[in-house]
Amino acid sequence: MLEIAQLNTTKVVFPSIDNALIEPNGLLAVGGNLNVDTLINAYQQGIFPWFNNDEPILWWSPNPRMVLYPDRLHISKSLQKLIKKNKYQITINTQFNKLITACAEIRANSGTWINSQMIDAYNNLHKSGYAHSVEVYTENKLVGGLYGVTFGQVFFGESMFSIEANTSKLALVKLVETLKTKNFKLIDCQQQTSHLESMGACLISRKQFSKLLTKYCNNNYNKW
Repeated sequence: MLEIAQLNTTKVVFPSIDNALIEPNGLLAVGGNLNVDTLINAYQQGIFPWFNNDEPILWWSPNPRMVLYPDRLHISKSLQKLIKKNKYQITINTQFNKLITACAEIRANSGTWINSQMIDAYNNLHKSGYAHSVEVYTENKLVGGLYGVTFGQVFFGESMFSIEANTSKLALVKLVETLKTKNFKLIDCQQQTSHLESMGACLISRKQFSKLLTKYCNNNYNKW
């Protein structure tokens, strides 16, 4: 029976993702820290942090993994009509902290892993050039968006939200358009959702995902 690795709080060395538990799906390690270097190391191996306020830092690598290939994005007819209306203003990296805070607040009643530690950590990643946001506005009000992390040709999606219908989908369309201009090959969606499946995301094995990271995820990254 596999045991969960206990990580050192100063020098974090992750175990092989093959050691992740089946139940709960993908739990790999406990502890460590959320420093920029630690997060870079984690993402490049297909590992991400996800934990509640009353828990230690938990690290995950689920199997299977939901991904979206940028050239397979599906835009429904209703979403196409919404895009043509030009009702919303969509920006990139203009209000990262506001966006991630909104993601946390929208989930406050149902529980969220985007606690103050995570907000600080991803703000640091943003300042370092690795974390990015897409914001959707109407009349200067933030009504939707998403954020994630980039390495090499991979965008690791973290969270998205909508206050008005389909605004997170608009953010995803804008993200994909931007990624395609920069020759990105993969969007990591982490967990399976019907929302993402409707837009073309699919499940692949952890082994397949790891091979894609080896191919597309390296030390180079795009500053937007």
